[in-house]
Amino acid sequence: MKSWWISLGLLIVSATSVGAQEARSILFIGNSFTYGHGSAVRYWRPDTVTDLNREGVGGVPALFKAFTTQVGVPYDVYLETRGGSSIDFHLQEKRAEITRQPWDVVVAHGFSTLDPQNPGDPTALLRSGRNMAELLVARNPDVDFYVTATWSRPDLTYQDGSPWSGKSIDTMGIDVNAAYSRLAAEVDGVKGVNPVGLAFNRAMSAGVADPNPYDGIAVDQVDLYTFDHYHASSFGYYLEALVVFGNVTGVDPLVLGSSECSGFELGMSGAQAEALQQVAHDELVAAGVVLKKPAGLTMPARASSCATP
Repeated sequence: MKSWWISLGLLIVSATSVGAQEARSILFIGNSFTYGHGSAVRYWRPDTVTDLNREGVGGVPALFKAFTTQVGVPYDVYLETRGGSSIDFHLQEKRAEITRQPWDVVVAHGFSTLDPQNPGDPTALLRSGRNMAELLVARNPDVDFYVTATWSRPDLTYQDGSPWSGKSIDTMGIDVNAAYSRLAAEVDGVKGVNPVGLAFNRAMSAGVADPNPYDGIAVDQVDLYTFDHYHASSFGYYLEALVVFGNVTGVDPLVLGSSECSGFELGMSGAQAEALQQVAHDELVAAGVVLKKPAGLTMPARASSCATP
């Protein structure tokens, strides 16, 4: 009789172990492009993530959390952000927050022009990115460190006074992606690049998003940018989060579908959410990312509010 109870106990423990995934920790390090300046995303569901600076931010990290929750891939999500900052700022001023624990995953990016003083010059990014990788690897040799290549800015493309003035809207995003790709190629501690800027380019070339917010937004296209034509809109941050989600987890953004709850809460139609998911999928596949669908996953037939954590 005793051996039967022991066997039953082992069976229960085994089943519990198989059925439950341990949550991975992920830290987002960035600036307004991570916390979602100029959009409803900034303070969206801050209770689902941990803001290490205690500023009540939800942002892109909260969208990432919502996606992972819906597909049953558990993550404990943290963020450390400061507007207008480069990676150097976080290394100099936020080292304690960054090294507070050995993170499983870290996602980071620098200033939108690569260098605030020398726009388009990748030198500072390459140096600070290497230093950040070394710091993270010293804390956890197995950390997955991703860098996010950000988007072309219409204000620096359609207005005078920048290296990208008068060029095609996709040029800045291509330049920024090249710099982050070089960082990933040169530094062993960088696992990969989140090609967010290239996804913005793809959305515009595919007709999902309007390429020039200065001349009005075309019917049935979204504006990826907010009022300053610099930061992203809720649509833009949603696309950013989709790319990061797919690249980090390996889960195909297309599985989220038209009933995805965060897009619904932010006022997107199901068709708009699906169109942005398709863009993220296509960009990740083009980058060589192998995407999967979690076994047994079924999304709701109709969109509704996200579940309370």
